[in-house]
Amino acid sequence: MKILLGVLHILVCFGLIGVIMMQHRKSGGFTGSFGGGGTQADSGGTWQRMSSLTKVTAGLMGAFMVLSLLQVIVR
Repeated sequence: MKILLGVLHILVCFGLIGVIMMQHRKSGGFTGSFGGGGTQADSGGTWQRMSSLTKVTAGLMGAFMVLSLLQVIVR
């Protein structure tokens, strides 16, 4: 079980690194990184405005956190 969690964690880490490296840099400096400075009157919620690459990043980030917690619990 420990080995399986470790291998999955490493795969998620490499996937997260790859997805982050593929993303485009947002303009707008500090406020652009948090979604400010743009038009906030777009219809739909925040999840609909996110690109598919950003959604994959969020999913991998969640998987990373869950796997990290599972590894701490199992050890």
